[in-house]
Amino acid sequence: MIQVYTGNGKGKTTAAMGLALRAAGAGFNVYICQFAKGHLCSEHKALKKLKNIKVEQFGRDCFVRRKPVQADIILAHQGLEKAKKIIACKKYRLVILDEINIALKLRLVSIKEVLDLIKHTPKNMELVLTGRDAPARITKVADLVSDIKDLKHYYLKGIKARRGIEL
Repeated sequence: MIQVYTGNGKGKTTAAMGLALRAAGAGFNVYICQFAKGHLCSEHKALKKLKNIKVEQFGRDCFVRRKPVQADIILAHQGLEKAKKIIACKKYRLVILDEINIALKLRLVSIKEVLDLIKHTPKNMELVLTGRDAPARITKVADLVSDIKDLKHYYLKGIKARRGIEL
């Protein structure tokens, strides 16, 4: 099954991490590939304690918000190649491509490459793609799409990301 968590609201990565926790609790092997992110967050400390979850980041020490540089493109392609290998090895029951939609929006990877990866995902593997602005071609092939909307957010009041909540 292909799942997409998209939208402008807070909680896309959090939902994917919750699914990873649930899958790990059921005994599944979980692989999380984070695109455009290189900074460690609190969930990494917790996930590291679980033997059947592997997290790898393919981004610099900042989240890409501006025009990407060559290093961003190289890292994203490394992440996509690693994800292809992970999917092909069939060791993992759940594969999460965190912020892949941002990588697509910033043209760090191509839609053709991601659609090809989706096409080659085994039927018994759950593939989750997160990030705002999911392309219509991705949502069309997905089995589940959650559009997380921002109705109200304390960030607009100037409250910064908080350790243990957003970080």
